[in-house]
Amino acid sequence: MMKSAFSVVGGAGFRAQYFLRVAAALPDEFTVSGAVVRDERRRAELGGKWAGELALRTYATVDELLRSENPDFVILSVPREETPGYLVRFAELGIPVLTETPPALDLQELLRLHERLAPFHYRIQVAEQYQFHPHQAARLSLLHSGRIGTVSEATVSFSHLYHAASLMRLFLGIGFENAEISGMRFEAQLVAGPDRSGPPSSERVIAAPRDLAWLNFGGKLGIYDFQQNQHRSWIRSCHVLIRGERGEVHDDNVLSLADFATPLRTELRRVNRGEQENPEGYFLQGILCGENWLYRNPFAPARLYDDEVAIATVMRKMAEYVRGGSQFYGLAEASQDTYIGLMIESAIRGGEPLSMTTQPWATYR
Repeated sequence: MMKSAFSVVGGAGFRAQYFLRVAAALPDEFTVSGAVVRDERRRAELGGKWAGELALRTYATVDELLRSENPDFVILSVPREETPGYLVRFAELGIPVLTETPPALDLQELLRLHERLAPFHYRIQVAEQYQFHPHQAARLSLLHSGRIGTVSEATVSFSHLYHAASLMRLFLGIGFENAEISGMRFEAQLVAGPDRSGPPSSERVIAAPRDLAWLNFGGKLGIYDFQQNQHRSWIRSCHVLIRGERGEVHDDNVLSLADFATPLRTELRRVNRGEQENPEGYFLQGILCGENWLYRNPFAPARLYDDEVAIATVMRKMAEYVRGGSQFYGLAEASQDTYIGLMIESAIRGGEPLSMTTQPWATYR
């Protein structure tokens, strides 16, 4: 496999560290061609942290980086209000960009971004990794096989807003169709769990809002269900429910039919190496449904956990895209999912049903 070089802009942030860890775990596939960190102290810390594994060179500005580095693409990991400006600048320079979600702060900024990018032949993909999580990829593989028939309903209680919207559209087979959206918020008491800073240091009860929304795409129903910090909680689970006329997928349980009179019950089974007496090293091999592999880990035997496997998949697809491959999650897709997330928030705040309208990116994607 051809090795790819990427630079990171905003390299000291929480999300940017994922890309650096993946590069360190897959040295035959990726090399880091410098990182931009504006803050002097954080720049020194980052350079010191990765000086050995990645021989990371750090820069204070994009201009400094580009005077010394020649990346195949740039990974953009900056605050969302800064993202549009960077995207336009790299489009002007003709440099491909892998940017994080969301690509803009609100609908007005999204529309303005597309206007600003219109004169350029830009190459922008978005690092939306959830569809590439091993279990989500396995579920999508099962849906594509036709095992449960045409999907008409999908409940996503996995991550928030635009992340959930991306999965919902994939499960339902929705493109840029509009929906009628209703929503509500329910607040409950909850013992606080881990957050980005790590595990809790003491017991603390917090008010945790749970957001619910129903998206009627006309014959297809998406249900959004997310409680604050659910994806990190020790006492709240993430789950999905996908229903078609021939069966359903409920988390790892699959109900389907061999024929109209013969129900089948199978499950998605995770297969790890390195457990018990297995000496191969600890890594995910893949996910089985019965005797069929729905997913095989393309990075085995690298020691990556599921979110890192998903991000590594995004990075590999970006490298392929830059070399002439197809898009995997372009700016139009990301804009649509961001728009859906914004509409969910508005429906929950206002308490009244809202109707989506067709946005410009749906026509020139």
